[in-house]
Amino acid sequence: RMAAAEEAETGPSRPGNRRPQARPGRATPQHGGKRRDGSSVSGRKDPFPGPAPLPRPRVKRFLRGTKEKAPRAKSQRLRWQLKLWEQREEAAAARAARSDLLLPEEPGFLEADPGQDPGTITQQDIAEAVDIASATKHFELRLEQFGPYRLDYSRNGRHLLLGGRRGHVAALDWQSKGLLCEINVMESVTDVAWLHAETLLAVSQRRWLHVYDNQGLELNCLRGFPGVLRLQFLPYHFLLAASTEGGFLQYLDVSLGRQVASIATRGGRLGVMAQNPASAVIHLGHSNGTVTLWSPRSSEPLVRLLCHRGAVRALAVDPSGTYMASSGLDRKLRVTDLRALRPVQELVLPLGAAHLDFSQRGLLAAAAGDLLQVYKGVGKEPSPQLYLCHRPPRPPHGLRFCPFEDVLGAGHEQGFTSILVPGAGEANFDALENNPYRSRRQRQEWEVKALLEKIPAELITLDPTDLGQVDTASLQQKRQERIQRLGFDPQAKAKFKPRRRAKGSSVLHRKRQVAHEEQRVAIRESVEKRERE
Repeated sequence: RMAAAEEAETGPSRPGNRRPQARPGRATPQHGGKRRDGSSVSGRKDPFPGPAPLPRPRVKRFLRGTKEKAPRAKSQRLRWQLKLWEQREEAAAARAARSDLLLPEEPGFLEADPGQDPGTITQQDIAEAVDIASATKHFELRLEQFGPYRLDYSRNGRHLLLGGRRGHVAALDWQSKGLLCEINVMESVTDVAWLHAETLLAVSQRRWLHVYDNQGLELNCLRGFPGVLRLQFLPYHFLLAASTEGGFLQYLDVSLGRQVASIATRGGRLGVMAQNPASAVIHLGHSNGTVTLWSPRSSEPLVRLLCHRGAVRALAVDPSGTYMASSGLDRKLRVTDLRALRPVQELVLPLGAAHLDFSQRGLLAAAAGDLLQVYKGVGKEPSPQLYLCHRPPRPPHGLRFCPFEDVLGAGHEQGFTSILVPGAGEANFDALENNPYRSRRQRQEWEVKALLEKIPAELITLDPTDLGQVDTASLQQKRQERIQRLGFDPQAKAKFKPRRRAKGSSVLHRKRQVAHEEQRVAIRESVEKRERE
């Protein structure tokens, strides 16, 4: 009977198309050894059914923007769409948080014993405590003939670029110690910088700015950039910012090969420069103790801050763009909150800090004389706490934290020193953004996508969130232009006219009126006129 009923519903079965029937008393096993109702074949029940719960703070890390209570929409379709968007955003944040639980790496840390001074922990102690692979990252390059050296790491943290004052330029894979190129430009070198990929590098020489490839071949000589002192590359805008000894801030569009802006800062020699990684705003330090913030579309500084009583010696901005660290000739290390534009921390160093740099996890490195000091708790505690100390062979001439590695690089007169700083770099990286292990083909595909997603230089602002807001001034201007073009306001509300309905009061009012009142007045006026005549 059951087979006949099924055949009546689905139609007669054909040979070869008949579905296999389950045997009586036995369940057909499904994928994963479970029945259709979700129970196990063996009869066991899952003690923790469903997906693992996620802590709410972990989900909030991946939520974008602030959720505000909007007024109730009049359209039911709009309300449904808004609710659907909120559900999708919440689901995306939950998926990202669940994937974050599977990340295998965790950031390291350095914890001293109770009563122990962190400054007494040496690099030898750290190298003996870590594994062999991490211990090999602490090394020293002896280059005594062409120093002091400036340095720069690539964005994925794989390659190192060194530039000596006496013309020595070298690019290498510092992890495998493989040399990419080594040249002598026969001129003094003031700064070096990687461009968007590890195949291009910029070198500021005594006269002009030069661009080389990773084989040491000169690709371009930019004569419009004379006397460059410092270089900063903006990766999302493909802009190379250069500060000159003549007081000019110049921008070069690497993708087009042309100069975007040349700004006369009127601040004298520009030997101190840093960039805000969050907003791509350039910070310049001046000899009068002020720090100015610049964008390529403005000929005047966006902000001017008085940070020190003497000349500014070094600048650094943390990766989140929240805090700026500056040091001056007054021997003070000051941390400024860029949201409120006011100082939040201040520290006096015996010799002052000549170079500063922030790590990906907020550690601050300061070169005070011949001593390297690393501080933690910048902007979060009443004062920065000393985390690590190291004394290189010579006073540092350049500092850089390596991305995604617990390594701090320091260039000095005798070469280069790689220092282990536990907890400095991010433990996990986004392979679609910066992949240290990408192949040549992957790098080419990433470069094409990065060029397609290039941000115009005109969009560099002090607050990047302004780009997502509504420009009310332009909306009002467009409305006024439309009113002038049409001659009336199409959005204006019509004047309310009440409907005249026949009610008892109106009928009574009409009955009380005198009939032909206007004609009677005219007749009365004509009679009076005749009598006067």
